Amino acid sequence: MSYARVLCAGLVGVTGHLVEVEADLSNGLPALVLTGLPDTALHEARDRVRAAVLNSGREWPNRRITVNLLPAGLPKHGSGFDLAIAAALLAGAGELPPARLAGVALLGELGLDGTVRPVRGVLPMVAAAARAGVTRVIVPLDNAHEASVVPGVTVRAVESLHRLVDFVQGNAPLLDPPPAQVKADVRQPDLAEVSGQLTARYALEIAAAGGHHLALIGPPGAGKTMLAERLPSILPELDDDAALEVTALQSIAGVLPPGSGLVRRPPFQAPHHSASMASLVGGGSGLIRPGAMSLAHRGVLFLDEVSEMPRHVLQALRQPLESGRVVLSRARGIVEYPARVQLVVAANPCPCASPAGDEHCQCPPPVRRRYQGKLSGPLMDRIDIRITMLPLRSVHLEAAHEPVESSAVVGSRVARARVAAVERWAPDGWRCNGEVPGAHLRRPPWRLPPPDTRILRRALDRGALSARGFDRVLRIAWTIADLDARDRPAESDVAEAYQMRMGEARKTEGRPPENGDHDDDEP
Repeated sequence: MSYARVLCAGLVGVTGHLVEVEADLSNGLPALVLTGLPDTALHEARDRVRAAVLNSGREWPNRRITVNLLPAGLPKHGSGFDLAIAAALLAGAGELPPARLAGVALLGELGLDGTVRPVRGVLPMVAAAARAGVTRVIVPLDNAHEASVVPGVTVRAVESLHRLVDFVQGNAPLLDPPPAQVKADVRQPDLAEVSGQLTARYALEIAAAGGHHLALIGPPGAGKTMLAERLPSILPELDDDAALEVTALQSIAGVLPPGSGLVRRPPFQAPHHSASMASLVGGGSGLIRPGAMSLAHRGVLFLDEVSEMPRHVLQALRQPLESGRVVLSRARGIVEYPARVQLVVAANPCPCASPAGDEHCQCPPPVRRRYQGKLSGPLMDRIDIRITMLPLRSVHLEAAHEPVESSAVVGSRVARARVAAVERWAPDGWRCNGEVPGAHLRRPPWRLPPPDTRILRRALDRGALSARGFDRVLRIAWTIADLDARDRPAESDVAEAYQMRMGEARKTEGRPPENGDHDDDEP
Protein backbone atom coordinates (compact mmCIF):
# COMPACT_ATOMS: atom_id res chain seq x y z
CA MET A 1 0.00 0.00 0.00
CA SER A 2 1.41 3.40 -0.99
CA TYR A 3 -1.15 5.60 0.77
CA ALA A 4 -1.93 6.09 4.46
CA ARG A 5 -3.76 8.63 6.61
CA VAL A 6 -3.44 9.50 10.30
CA LEU A 7 -4.96 12.20 12.48
CA CYS A 8 -3.29 15.17 14.12
CA ALA A 9 -4.36 18.60 15.37
CA GLY A 10 -3.27 22.17 14.83
CA LEU A 11 -3.87 25.62 16.28
CA VAL A 12 -5.05 28.95 14.91
CA GLY A 13 -4.83 31.37 17.82
CA VAL A 14 -6.35 29.50 20.76
CA THR A 15 -8.69 27.45 18.60
CA GLY A 16 -7.70 23.87 17.86
CA HIS A 17 -8.55 22.10 14.62
CA LEU A 18 -8.43 18.44 13.68
CA VAL A 19 -5.94 17.86 10.85
CA GLU A 20 -5.65 14.82 8.60
CA VAL A 21 -2.11 13.90 7.56
CA GLU A 22 -2.01 12.05 4.23
CA ALA A 23 1.09 10.34 2.84
CA ASP A 24 1.38 9.08 -0.71
CA LEU A 25 4.45 7.18 -1.98
CA SER A 26 4.93 7.03 -5.74
CA ASN A 27 7.65 6.32 -8.30
CA GLY A 28 9.93 9.19 -9.16
CA LEU A 29 12.92 11.06 -7.90
CA PRO A 30 13.27 10.55 -4.11
CA ALA A 31 11.85 13.61 -2.33
CA LEU A 32 9.52 14.62 0.46
CA VAL A 33 7.01 17.29 -0.50
CA LEU A 34 4.77 18.99 2.10
CA THR A 35 1.49 20.63 1.05
CA GLY A 36 -1.36 22.23 2.99
CA LEU A 37 -0.04 25.71 3.94
CA PRO A 38 2.91 24.65 6.14
CA ASP A 39 5.05 27.31 7.79
CA THR A 40 8.85 27.36 7.93
CA ALA A 41 9.10 25.12 11.01
CA LEU A 42 6.84 22.58 9.31
CA HIS A 43 8.83 22.70 6.08
CA GLU A 44 11.91 21.74 8.10
CA ALA A 45 10.08 18.60 9.27
CA ARG A 46 11.36 16.87 6.13
CA ASP A 47 14.87 16.68 7.54
CA ARG A 48 13.78 16.00 11.13
CA VAL A 49 11.48 13.14 10.18
CA ARG A 50 14.04 11.51 7.86
CA ALA A 51 16.77 11.56 10.50
CA ALA A 52 14.37 10.32 13.21
CA VAL A 53 13.18 7.39 11.06
CA LEU A 54 16.72 6.31 10.19
CA ASN A 55 18.00 6.67 13.77
CA SER A 56 15.05 4.62 15.01
CA GLY A 57 16.28 1.63 13.00
CA ARG A 58 13.77 1.93 10.14
CA GLU A 59 14.38 2.20 6.40
CA TRP A 60 13.60 5.41 4.63
CA PRO A 61 11.41 4.84 1.57
CA ASN A 62 13.52 5.68 -1.48
CA ARG A 63 10.53 7.05 -3.37
CA ARG A 64 8.74 10.30 -4.02
CA ILE A 65 6.72 11.07 -0.87
CA THR A 66 3.90 13.62 -0.85
CA VAL A 67 2.51 14.60 2.55
CA ASN A 68 -0.69 16.62 2.51
CA LEU A 69 -2.25 18.31 5.56
CA LEU A 70 -6.03 18.65 5.45
CA PRO A 71 -7.89 20.97 5.42
CA ALA A 72 -5.45 22.44 2.92
CA GLY A 73 -6.73 26.00 3.39
CA LEU A 74 -5.98 26.06 7.12
CA PRO A 75 -2.55 27.50 8.01
CA LYS A 76 -0.33 24.94 9.80
CA HIS A 77 2.24 26.14 12.33
CA GLY A 78 4.93 24.52 14.42
CA SER A 79 6.55 21.13 14.79
CA GLY A 80 3.71 19.23 16.44
CA PHE A 81 2.93 17.39 13.17
CA ASP A 82 6.27 15.52 13.07
CA LEU A 83 5.07 12.35 14.78
CA ALA A 84 1.95 12.10 12.61
CA ILE A 85 4.00 12.66 9.41
CA ALA A 86 6.46 9.91 10.37
CA ALA A 87 3.64 7.48 11.18
CA ALA A 88 1.78 8.24 7.95
CA LEU A 89 4.75 7.71 5.64
CA LEU A 90 5.84 4.53 7.45
CA ALA A 91 2.30 3.20 7.13
CA GLY A 92 2.25 4.16 3.47
CA ALA A 93 5.55 2.31 2.99
CA GLY A 94 4.01 -0.83 4.47
CA GLU A 95 6.08 -0.92 7.68
CA LEU A 96 3.09 -0.17 9.92
CA PRO A 97 -0.47 -1.56 9.77
CA PRO A 98 -2.71 1.50 9.27
CA ALA A 99 -5.63 -0.11 11.10
CA ARG A 100 -3.85 0.25 14.44
CA LEU A 101 -3.77 4.02 13.97
CA ALA A 102 -7.37 4.45 12.85
CA GLY A 103 -9.16 7.09 14.93
CA VAL A 104 -6.03 7.96 16.94
CA ALA A 105 -4.62 11.51 16.97
CA LEU A 106 -0.82 11.81 17.14
CA LEU A 107 0.97 14.90 18.44
CA GLY A 108 4.66 15.50 18.99
CA GLU A 109 7.93 16.93 17.70
CA LEU A 110 10.72 14.59 16.63
CA GLY A 111 14.37 14.99 17.50
CA LEU A 112 17.02 13.78 15.08
CA ASP A 113 17.66 10.76 17.31
CA GLY A 114 14.01 9.73 17.21
CA THR A 115 12.96 11.11 20.60
CA VAL A 116 9.50 12.64 20.86
CA ARG A 117 9.67 16.12 22.35
CA PRO A 118 6.88 18.19 23.95
CA VAL A 119 5.04 20.85 21.98
CA ARG A 120 3.02 23.92 22.88
CA GLY A 121 -0.75 24.03 22.90
CA VAL A 122 -1.44 20.33 23.52
CA LEU A 123 -4.47 21.05 25.69
CA PRO A 124 -6.51 23.03 23.11
CA MET A 125 -5.44 20.63 20.36
CA VAL A 126 -6.59 17.56 22.30
CA ALA A 127 -9.82 19.39 23.16
CA ALA A 128 -10.38 20.07 19.45
CA ALA A 129 -9.79 16.40 18.65
CA ALA A 130 -12.31 15.43 21.33
CA ARG A 131 -14.93 17.79 19.85
CA ALA A 132 -14.37 16.10 16.48
CA GLY A 133 -15.14 12.70 17.97
CA VAL A 134 -11.60 11.41 18.59
CA THR A 135 -11.40 9.38 21.79
CA ARG A 136 -7.73 8.28 21.74
CA VAL A 137 -4.63 10.45 21.49
CA ILE A 138 -0.89 9.78 21.68
CA VAL A 139 1.24 12.68 22.91
CA PRO A 140 4.80 13.29 24.14
CA LEU A 141 5.45 12.05 27.67
CA ASP A 142 5.99 15.57 29.02
CA ASN A 143 2.58 16.67 27.64
CA ALA A 144 0.64 13.60 28.80
CA HIS A 145 -0.66 14.97 32.09
CA GLU A 146 -1.70 18.22 30.43
CA ALA A 147 -3.64 16.32 27.76
CA SER A 148 -5.31 14.05 30.31
CA VAL A 149 -7.37 16.90 31.78
CA VAL A 150 -9.61 16.85 28.69
CA PRO A 151 -12.64 14.71 29.58
CA GLY A 152 -13.69 11.80 27.40
CA VAL A 153 -10.25 11.17 25.86
CA THR A 154 -7.90 8.25 26.52
CA VAL A 155 -4.36 9.63 26.61
CA ARG A 156 -1.23 7.56 26.07
CA ALA A 157 2.33 8.77 25.81
CA VAL A 158 5.52 7.95 23.90
CA GLU A 159 9.07 9.11 24.50
CA SER A 160 10.44 7.94 21.13
CA LEU A 161 9.40 7.04 17.60
CA HIS A 162 10.78 3.57 18.23
CA ARG A 163 8.16 2.94 20.95
CA LEU A 164 5.35 4.12 18.69
CA VAL A 165 6.46 1.78 15.91
CA ASP A 166 6.74 -1.15 18.33
CA PHE A 167 3.24 -0.41 19.66
CA VAL A 168 1.67 -0.29 16.21
CA GLN A 169 3.40 -3.55 15.33
CA GLY A 170 2.08 -5.07 18.57
CA ASN A 171 5.48 -5.50 20.23
CA ALA A 172 5.34 -2.96 23.09
CA PRO A 173 2.76 -0.97 25.11
CA LEU A 174 2.42 2.77 25.28
CA LEU A 175 3.11 4.76 28.44
CA ASP A 176 0.47 5.99 30.86
CA PRO A 177 0.40 9.70 31.77
CA PRO A 178 2.64 10.35 34.77
CA PRO A 179 1.04 11.60 37.98
CA ALA A 180 0.79 15.32 38.53
CA GLN A 181 3.84 16.87 40.09
CA VAL A 182 3.20 17.98 43.65
CA LYS A 183 4.30 21.57 43.94
CA ALA A 184 5.89 22.78 47.11
CA ASP A 185 3.81 25.35 48.92
CA VAL A 186 5.06 28.76 47.90
CA ARG A 187 4.31 31.56 50.31
CA GLN A 188 1.96 34.03 48.67
CA PRO A 189 1.92 37.78 49.43
CA ASP A 190 -0.62 38.56 52.13
CA LEU A 191 -2.70 41.67 52.76
CA ALA A 192 -1.68 41.52 56.40
CA GLU A 193 1.74 42.81 55.31
CA VAL A 194 0.29 46.13 54.09
CA SER A 195 0.45 48.95 56.62
CA GLY A 196 -2.32 51.53 56.77
CA GLN A 197 -4.12 52.54 53.56
CA LEU A 198 -7.55 51.44 54.79
CA THR A 199 -9.33 53.14 51.89
CA ALA A 200 -7.14 51.47 49.28
CA ARG A 201 -7.53 48.09 50.99
CA TYR A 202 -11.30 48.42 50.87
CA ALA A 203 -11.14 49.51 47.22
CA LEU A 204 -9.06 46.42 46.48
CA GLU A 205 -11.72 44.27 48.15
CA ILE A 206 -14.48 45.87 46.07
CA ALA A 207 -12.43 45.40 42.89
CA ALA A 208 -11.87 41.72 43.69
CA ALA A 209 -15.51 41.07 44.54
CA GLY A 210 -16.88 42.67 41.40
CA GLY A 211 -14.10 42.21 38.86
CA HIS A 212 -13.64 45.99 38.56
CA HIS A 213 -10.64 47.80 37.11
CA LEU A 214 -8.62 49.80 39.63
CA ALA A 215 -6.25 52.78 39.50
CA LEU A 216 -3.91 53.56 42.40
CA ILE A 217 -2.34 57.03 42.31
CA GLY A 218 0.08 58.10 45.01
CA PRO A 219 3.65 58.95 46.00
CA PRO A 220 6.46 56.36 46.16
CA GLY A 221 6.30 54.02 49.13
CA ALA A 222 2.58 54.45 49.69
CA GLY A 223 1.95 50.75 48.99
CA LYS A 224 0.54 50.78 45.45
CA THR A 225 2.61 47.85 44.21
CA MET A 226 2.14 45.88 47.43
CA LEU A 227 -1.62 46.13 47.17
CA ALA A 228 -1.73 45.20 43.49
CA GLU A 229 0.48 42.15 44.00
CA ARG A 230 -1.87 40.93 46.74
CA LEU A 231 -5.03 41.16 44.66
CA PRO A 232 -4.73 37.54 43.39
CA SER A 233 -4.52 36.32 47.00
CA ILE A 234 -8.11 37.42 47.68
CA LEU A 235 -9.60 36.22 44.38
CA PRO A 236 -11.48 32.89 44.37
CA GLU A 237 -10.08 29.91 42.50
CA LEU A 238 -11.05 29.44 38.85
CA ASP A 239 -13.92 27.14 37.98
CA ASP A 240 -13.45 24.32 35.46
CA ASP A 241 -14.29 26.35 32.36
CA ALA A 242 -12.07 29.29 33.32
CA ALA A 243 -9.25 26.94 34.38
CA LEU A 244 -9.34 25.23 30.97
CA GLU A 245 -9.14 28.60 29.21
CA VAL A 246 -6.21 29.81 31.33
CA THR A 247 -4.34 26.52 31.08
CA ALA A 248 -4.77 26.44 27.30
CA LEU A 249 -3.38 29.96 26.95
CA GLN A 250 -0.36 29.15 29.10
CA SER A 251 0.20 25.99 27.09
CA ILE A 252 0.14 27.93 23.81
CA ALA A 253 2.56 30.51 25.19
CA GLY A 254 4.89 27.76 26.45
CA VAL A 255 4.83 28.90 30.08
CA LEU A 256 2.88 25.94 31.48
CA PRO A 257 5.25 23.88 33.68
CA PRO A 258 5.69 20.24 32.56
CA GLY A 259 3.52 17.79 34.47
CA SER A 260 1.15 20.43 35.79
CA GLY A 261 -2.62 20.08 35.67
CA LEU A 262 -5.28 22.73 35.41
CA VAL A 263 -4.29 26.20 36.56
CA ARG A 264 -6.66 27.01 39.41
CA ARG A 265 -5.21 30.28 40.68
CA PRO A 266 -6.06 33.47 38.76
CA PRO A 267 -2.99 34.47 36.74
CA PHE A 268 -1.03 37.63 37.49
CA GLN A 269 0.89 39.48 34.79
CA ALA A 270 3.03 42.55 35.51
CA PRO A 271 4.91 43.61 32.35
CA HIS A 272 7.68 46.19 32.63
CA HIS A 273 6.77 49.76 31.77
CA SER A 274 9.02 49.54 28.70
CA ALA A 275 6.98 46.65 27.22
CA SER A 276 6.12 46.90 23.53
CA MET A 277 2.62 46.76 22.11
CA ALA A 278 3.16 43.23 20.77
CA SER A 279 4.30 41.95 24.17
CA LEU A 280 1.30 43.54 25.87
CA VAL A 281 -1.62 42.71 23.56
CA GLY A 282 0.01 39.99 21.44
CA GLY A 283 1.52 39.78 17.99
CA GLY A 284 4.83 39.02 16.35
CA SER A 285 5.93 38.16 12.83
CA GLY A 286 4.76 34.89 11.39
CA LEU A 287 3.20 32.99 14.28
CA ILE A 288 1.15 35.40 16.41
CA ARG A 289 1.69 34.81 20.13
CA PRO A 290 -0.61 35.87 22.98
CA GLY A 291 0.55 38.90 24.92
CA ALA A 292 0.53 39.68 28.64
CA MET A 293 -3.10 40.77 28.40
CA SER A 294 -4.21 37.33 27.21
CA LEU A 295 -1.92 35.53 29.63
CA ALA A 296 -3.73 37.45 32.39
CA HIS A 297 -7.12 36.18 31.14
CA ARG A 298 -9.46 35.54 34.11
CA GLY A 299 -6.81 37.12 36.32
CA VAL A 300 -4.97 40.39 36.97
CA LEU A 301 -3.01 42.60 34.58
CA PHE A 302 -0.91 45.01 36.65
CA LEU A 303 0.72 48.00 34.96
CA ASP A 304 3.14 49.61 37.39
CA GLU A 305 4.59 53.04 36.59
CA VAL A 306 1.89 53.30 33.96
CA SER A 307 2.66 56.96 33.28
CA GLU A 308 6.08 55.90 31.99
CA MET A 309 4.59 53.58 29.36
CA PRO A 310 4.38 54.78 25.74
CA ARG A 311 1.06 56.40 25.03
CA HIS A 312 0.32 54.34 21.92
CA VAL A 313 0.84 51.13 23.90
CA LEU A 314 -1.71 52.20 26.51
CA GLN A 315 -4.22 53.17 23.82
CA ALA A 316 -4.11 49.59 22.52
CA LEU A 317 -5.78 48.48 25.76
CA ARG A 318 -9.00 50.41 25.19
CA GLN A 319 -10.82 48.02 22.86
CA PRO A 320 -9.80 44.76 24.63
CA LEU A 321 -10.93 46.15 27.99
CA GLU A 322 -14.42 46.64 26.56
CA SER A 323 -14.76 43.45 24.51
CA GLY A 324 -12.74 41.03 26.66
CA ARG A 325 -10.75 39.79 23.69
CA VAL A 326 -7.78 40.77 21.53
CA VAL A 327 -8.30 40.59 17.76
CA LEU A 328 -5.07 40.70 15.75
CA SER A 329 -5.39 41.21 12.00
CA ARG A 330 -2.49 40.25 9.76
CA ALA A 331 -2.04 39.65 6.04
CA ARG A 332 -2.32 35.89 6.57
CA GLY A 333 -5.52 36.09 8.58
CA ILE A 334 -7.13 37.12 11.84
CA VAL A 335 -6.28 35.63 15.24
CA GLU A 336 -8.40 36.17 18.34
CA TYR A 337 -7.24 35.64 21.92
CA PRO A 338 -9.42 35.98 25.04
CA ALA A 339 -8.48 38.84 27.35
CA ARG A 340 -11.07 39.12 30.12
CA VAL A 341 -8.72 40.74 32.61
CA GLN A 342 -8.93 42.80 35.75
CA LEU A 343 -6.74 45.81 35.09
CA VAL A 344 -4.82 47.48 37.92
CA VAL A 345 -2.67 50.52 37.16
CA ALA A 346 -0.34 52.34 39.52
CA ALA A 347 1.30 55.71 38.97
CA ASN A 348 3.00 58.59 40.71
CA PRO A 349 1.14 61.92 40.62
CA CYS A 350 4.06 63.78 39.02
CA PRO A 351 7.63 63.26 37.71
CA CYS A 352 9.36 64.39 40.91
CA ALA A 353 7.31 61.90 42.94
CA SER A 354 7.97 63.50 46.31
CA PRO A 355 7.48 60.97 49.12
CA ALA A 356 5.66 63.66 51.08
CA GLY A 357 2.98 64.02 48.41
CA ASP A 358 1.62 67.16 46.80
CA GLU A 359 2.71 69.37 49.68
CA HIS A 360 6.38 69.20 48.63
CA CYS A 361 5.95 68.74 44.87
CA GLN A 362 8.49 70.74 42.84
CA CYS A 363 6.86 70.18 39.43
CA PRO A 364 5.31 73.18 37.65
CA PRO A 365 1.60 72.76 36.85
CA PRO A 366 2.20 72.25 33.09
CA VAL A 367 4.64 69.43 33.84
CA ARG A 368 2.13 67.73 36.16
CA ARG A 369 -0.65 68.06 33.58
CA ARG A 370 1.57 66.65 30.84
CA TYR A 371 2.64 63.74 33.02
CA GLN A 372 -0.89 62.88 34.10
CA GLY A 373 -2.12 63.34 30.53
CA LYS A 374 -0.31 60.18 29.46
CA LEU A 375 -3.30 58.37 30.93
CA SER A 376 -5.81 59.51 28.34
CA GLY A 377 -9.39 60.30 29.23
CA PRO A 378 -10.87 57.42 27.19
CA LEU A 379 -8.59 54.91 28.95
CA MET A 380 -9.27 56.29 32.43
CA ASP A 381 -12.99 56.27 31.64
CA ARG A 382 -12.74 52.47 31.41
CA ILE A 383 -11.23 52.18 34.90
CA ASP A 384 -14.00 51.73 37.46
CA ILE A 385 -12.30 52.66 40.75
CA ARG A 386 -9.73 55.41 41.22
CA ILE A 387 -7.97 55.80 44.53
CA THR A 388 -5.62 58.61 45.51
CA MET A 389 -3.28 57.19 48.14
CA LEU A 390 -1.72 59.45 50.76
CA PRO A 391 1.81 59.07 52.12
CA LEU A 392 2.24 56.72 55.04
CA ARG A 393 2.93 58.27 58.40
CA SER A 394 4.71 56.99 61.46
CA VAL A 395 1.49 55.91 63.16
CA HIS A 396 0.84 53.42 60.35
CA LEU A 397 4.26 51.83 60.60
CA GLU A 398 4.23 51.76 64.39
CA ALA A 399 0.90 49.95 64.29
CA ALA A 400 2.25 47.34 61.84
CA HIS A 401 2.80 44.83 64.68
CA GLU A 402 -0.90 44.88 65.53
CA PRO A 403 -3.07 42.26 63.81
CA VAL A 404 -4.91 43.31 60.65
CA GLU A 405 -7.11 41.42 58.26
CA SER A 406 -5.27 38.81 56.23
CA SER A 407 -5.91 37.78 52.65
CA ALA A 408 -7.80 34.73 53.90
CA VAL A 409 -10.28 36.87 55.85
CA VAL A 410 -10.82 39.34 53.02
CA GLY A 411 -10.92 36.51 50.48
CA SER A 412 -13.78 34.83 52.33
CA ARG A 413 -15.90 37.99 52.01
CA VAL A 414 -14.95 38.29 48.33
CA ALA A 415 -15.97 34.67 47.74
CA ARG A 416 -19.37 35.20 49.35
CA ALA A 417 -19.95 38.32 47.26
CA ARG A 418 -18.97 36.45 44.09
CA VAL A 419 -21.39 33.65 44.91
CA ALA A 420 -24.20 36.17 45.33
CA ALA A 421 -23.36 37.77 41.97
CA VAL A 422 -23.19 34.41 40.19
CA GLU A 423 -26.58 33.39 41.58
CA ARG A 424 -28.04 36.65 40.31
CA TRP A 425 -26.44 36.77 36.85
CA ALA A 426 -25.86 33.07 36.04
CA PRO A 427 -29.01 32.81 33.86
CA ASP A 428 -27.49 35.49 31.61
CA GLY A 429 -23.99 33.96 31.57
CA TRP A 430 -22.13 36.61 33.60
CA ARG A 431 -19.68 35.70 36.37
CA CYS A 432 -19.41 38.97 38.29
CA ASN A 433 -20.88 42.47 38.45
CA GLY A 434 -18.05 43.89 36.34
CA GLU A 435 -19.26 41.88 33.32
CA VAL A 436 -22.90 43.00 33.44
CA PRO A 437 -23.87 45.43 30.64
CA GLY A 438 -24.98 48.80 31.92
CA ALA A 439 -28.21 48.69 29.92
CA HIS A 440 -29.19 45.57 31.85
CA LEU A 441 -28.83 47.41 35.16
CA ARG A 442 -30.95 50.29 33.90
CA ARG A 443 -33.93 48.09 33.07
CA PRO A 444 -36.44 46.43 35.39
CA PRO A 445 -36.19 44.47 37.59
CA TRP A 446 -32.63 45.67 38.29
CA ARG A 447 -33.20 49.39 37.82
CA LEU A 448 -32.69 51.33 41.05
CA PRO A 449 -35.29 53.87 42.23
CA PRO A 450 -34.69 57.45 40.95
CA PRO A 451 -33.93 58.84 44.44
CA ASP A 452 -31.07 56.34 44.81
CA THR A 453 -29.40 57.43 41.56
CA ARG A 454 -29.98 61.18 41.94
CA ILE A 455 -26.27 61.90 42.42
CA LEU A 456 -25.40 60.02 39.21
CA ARG A 457 -28.00 61.76 37.09
CA ARG A 458 -26.83 65.17 38.28
CA ALA A 459 -23.20 64.31 37.55
CA LEU A 460 -24.12 63.03 34.10
CA ASP A 461 -26.16 66.13 33.23
CA ARG A 462 -23.38 68.53 34.22
CA GLY A 463 -20.73 66.55 32.34
CA ALA A 464 -18.82 65.30 35.37
CA LEU A 465 -19.65 61.69 34.51
CA SER A 466 -19.84 59.90 31.16
CA ALA A 467 -22.54 57.42 30.21
CA ARG A 468 -19.95 54.64 30.57
CA GLY A 469 -19.05 55.99 34.00
CA PHE A 470 -22.73 56.03 34.98
CA ASP A 471 -23.01 52.31 34.28
CA ARG A 472 -19.74 51.49 36.02
CA VAL A 473 -20.85 53.26 39.18
CA LEU A 474 -23.97 51.11 39.18
CA ARG A 475 -21.83 47.98 38.95
CA ILE A 476 -19.69 49.11 41.88
CA ALA A 477 -22.81 49.84 43.93
CA TRP A 478 -24.07 46.29 43.35
CA THR A 479 -20.70 44.94 44.49
CA ILE A 480 -20.80 47.01 47.68
CA ALA A 481 -24.26 45.61 48.41
CA ASP A 482 -23.00 42.05 47.78
CA LEU A 483 -20.12 42.55 50.23
CA ASP A 484 -22.65 43.68 52.84
CA ALA A 485 -24.92 40.70 52.05
CA ARG A 486 -27.81 42.86 50.85
CA ASP A 487 -30.09 42.09 47.92
CA ARG A 488 -30.00 45.54 46.31
CA PRO A 489 -27.87 48.70 46.59
CA ALA A 490 -29.13 51.64 48.59
CA GLU A 491 -28.60 55.35 48.01
CA SER A 492 -25.55 55.30 50.30
CA ASP A 493 -24.00 52.52 48.20
CA VAL A 494 -24.43 54.56 45.03
CA ALA A 495 -22.89 57.61 46.70
CA GLU A 496 -19.93 55.56 47.96
CA ALA A 497 -19.48 54.00 44.50
CA TYR A 498 -19.54 57.46 42.94
CA GLN A 499 -16.78 58.61 45.29
CA MET A 500 -14.72 55.55 44.37
CA ARG A 501 -15.24 56.29 40.70
CA MET A 502 -14.32 59.98 40.95
CA GLY A 503 -11.26 59.41 43.12
CA GLU A 504 -12.81 61.33 46.00
CA ALA A 505 -12.84 58.51 48.57
CA ARG A 506 -10.79 59.35 51.62
CA LYS A 507 -12.14 56.96 54.19
CA THR A 508 -14.55 54.04 54.17
CA GLU A 509 -17.96 55.01 55.42
CA GLY A 510 -19.56 52.43 57.66
CA ARG A 511 -16.35 50.43 58.01
CA PRO A 512 -14.32 51.82 60.91
CA PRO A 513 -10.71 50.76 61.40
CA GLU A 514 -10.45 47.27 62.84
CA ASN A 515 -7.83 45.60 65.00
CA GLY A 516 -5.86 48.76 65.56
CA ASP A 517 -5.71 49.81 61.91
CA HIS A 518 -5.77 53.54 61.22
CA ASP A 519 -7.43 55.59 58.56
CA ASP A 520 -5.39 57.37 55.91
CA ASP A 521 -6.45 60.80 57.17
CA GLU A 522 -5.35 60.20 60.72
CA PRO A 523 -2.57 62.62 61.71
